Amino acid sequence: MTMPRRLTVVSLTITALGLAAPGARAAEGGTSHILPGANATLVDVAPTAPGYFVKPMYLNYSGSAKARIPTAAGIVSNADATANTFVLGGGYTFETTVLGGAHYSIAAFLPYGFLDITANAASSGGPTLARKKSSVDGFGDLTLVPVMLGWKSGDNLQYDFLMPVYVPTGSYEKGRLGNPGLNYWTVDPVFGVTYSNKTSGFNALLHAGYAMNTENNTTHYKSGSMLHFDGALEQIVPVGGGFLALGVEGFYFKQVTGDSGSGATLGAFKGMTTGLGPVIGYVKPLGSNSLALEAKWLAELDTKKRLEGDYLWLRVAYKF
Repeated sequence: MTMPRRLTVVSLTITALGLAAPGARAAEGGTSHILPGANATLVDVAPTAPGYFVKPMYLNYSGSAKARIPTAAGIVSNADATANTFVLGGGYTFETTVLGGAHYSIAAFLPYGFLDITANAASSGGPTLARKKSSVDGFGDLTLVPVMLGWKSGDNLQYDFLMPVYVPTGSYEKGRLGNPGLNYWTVDPVFGVTYSNKTSGFNALLHAGYAMNTENNTTHYKSGSMLHFDGALEQIVPVGGGFLALGVEGFYFKQVTGDSGSGATLGAFKGMTTGLGPVIGYVKPLGSNSLALEAKWLAELDTKKRLEGDYLWLRVAYKF
């Protein structure tokens, strides 16, 4: 099978999104700005053709944990959480290349989330634990990507670098079990490599990042830094005037520095998670434009000091 070169034009980066969905991993609230599945597949490769792109996305997460978790409402346990988040984002790829032929793009993403959390928390009259429920919706933290670079190397390889910055613009209140915003900044340099065989249609991808957080000034809690890997194997098959992508994705996230600050009463609270799941996508060339659709389900398989659950992603990327 020979894949047309224009298929690679729709490979658009969808970075980690700043979704304040519960359960991303250990740290304050049992969550972070970086989520499994946000940057792993062919839809996430940095664009290499000039022009605009838009990316609406949806994420559903459902998980639970018996472990004690620090939140804006204090220490809770036996938590059950569900998040539904809608994201609108997009960006632009410049025609002029930089740094030895890198294609340069900028992007921004804004999420709106609906959170439902039930947990055992201290009652208002004292230390006695009571079952509490919180339902809240609102805008999450804005993600800015001022640097997104893609280098082509021969016919089969591409190297990427991006620098997402998560801005604490989302809704946040002390005393709530869950918040759409996290109330601190995160910078997450990410490196990626993609192998694409245009004859066989086989693709292999790996992204690695290191997320660094500032302190939450409301709770005086600083979440530790996170090392994270997302990878995928995908096979492209021509179908109906477009291209069907079938694959599998895996992730490994590990907190490598401890939580700190006067609010970190549980100590370092380092955690980790791994997971795996299927991916299906479809790419449709539309003249000089292109449309990419993707759905994937990622199940957490091994966790520590965090909620454990499932991620369902639905993503669209339109390049024009």
